[in-house]
Amino acid sequence: MANHKSAIKRIRSTEKRRLRNKYYHKSTRTAIKKLRGMEDKKEAESFLPKVVAMVDKMVKRNIFHKNKAANLKSKLTKQVNGL
Repeated sequence: MANHKSAIKRIRSTEKRRLRNKYYHKSTRTAIKKLRGMEDKKEAESFLPKVVAMVDKMVKRNIFHKNKAANLKSKLTKQVNGL
């Protein structure tokens, strides 16, 4: 166990951040799966900007790499356009 006050606080804040990142990551993955499963083009087109915004936020929070996000957005857009 940590001995310094700052180390104890760091452990607490790291755990909070880890849980928050885990929540955002999981909800983004769920939204991506939901978008991939959509059959209706209008519904998918209206949902795509929300998913793209979520992916961009993952990049901002350093959960996704920017290239991974670019590939994801590209593939999702291509899939929606192909419906």
